[in-house]
Amino acid sequence: MSISAIPSRGRDVLGFLGFLAAGRAINAEAIPGWYATLERPPITPPNWVFGPVWTALYLMMTVAAWQVWRRVGLHHPAIRLYWVQLALNLGWTALFFGLQSPLLASLEIVLLVLAIGLTIRQFHAIHTAAAWLMVPYLAWTSFALVLSWWFWVLQ
Repeated sequence: MSISAIPSRGRDVLGFLGFLAAGRAINAEAIPGWYATLERPPITPPNWVFGPVWTALYLMMTVAAWQVWRRVGLHHPAIRLYWVQLALNLGWTALFFGLQSPLLASLEIVLLVLAIGLTIRQFHAIHTAAAWLMVPYLAWTSFALVLSWWFWVLQ
């Protein structure tokens, strides 16, 4: 079966699941190993917080993208920007946990925060509620930016 035989919605779901699996694979080895040895900023949440927070954020992000996608279609610039920020999100994970580079991750997350802000702006023009669903993600990622820089300074 060729990829073109899969309906576009199915390809989108498969792509998103692949994105989540890639992020999980990068984190799986690093969290109990390298990350556990780092000196942590005093504002670092306990490890158990990250799973529920990211689950809630990804759920809100998915609903937001779905609301926009239903109005404007898959190939609209707002949806493309959504995919860009998802790729940057995965990039941060690869840089921080995969390459074990808080410095590179700290530089990259600035681009991620900007991309999320632009995505919110684009979504707002199409579906106000979708834009608001992205705001907690922007807040959490901004907090992650502070943590990333702090990790870099402490190492």
